[in-house]
Amino acid sequence: MSDFSRRLPVYLLLDVSGSMAGDPIEAVRHGVKALISELRSDPQALETAYLSVITFNSTARQVCPLTELMLFREPTLNAGGPTALGAALRLLTDCIKNEVRKSTETQKGDWKPLVFILTDGVPTDEWREAAAMLKSAKPANIIACAAGSCADTSVLKEITDNVLLMNNLSAGDLAQFFAWVSSSVKLSSKSLDSKPGAGIELPPPPQGFVIVP
Repeated sequence: MSDFSRRLPVYLLLDVSGSMAGDPIEAVRHGVKALISELRSDPQALETAYLSVITFNSTARQVCPLTELMLFREPTLNAGGPTALGAALRLLTDCIKNEVRKSTETQKGDWKPLVFILTDGVPTDEWREAAAMLKSAKPANIIACAAGSCADTSVLKEITDNVLLMNNLSAGDLAQFFAWVSSSVKLSSKSLDSKPGAGIELPPPPQGFVIVP
């Protein structure tokens, strides 16, 4: 990979709080694995997409820094603890600031990052200030998915206008979510050169998912 190729940074913010324990976290593990496999099979995504994973429970951690797909190693995901979404949003802001290359007079920087947030609960820390900063600064195209009946879509709407509601935390629904993330990344990577500067283009949501107005 050339140091000067423009990258499409993709950040996954994954809720690994206690309510995700058991089948849900197992489904998330499978989903991340399927996502990597799918993106590696797409030449355009393989060339442009770089992936990072941030997890949050009692705190937020960047368990995988921004990495090209062929070198990406799946993180170990274990569930437990509360839901520090605010800490995850602050860490995301720092990661974008430190990892995403800015344009200079002589060189174009990376493409605008894609961020996918998956959470099944209500934040247990201070999140409003970080959410407001992200929504006003728009450092990335952010898509949030409220997973299951306990997730609060009104919280996610304060972060981004692009909010999906997934009714169940079933393995099937989570698999569909990660397949949709893969399709979104592939679609974005294909439209970068053909539609420079255009808004985010997303595939239709999976069956049974609702776009929150």
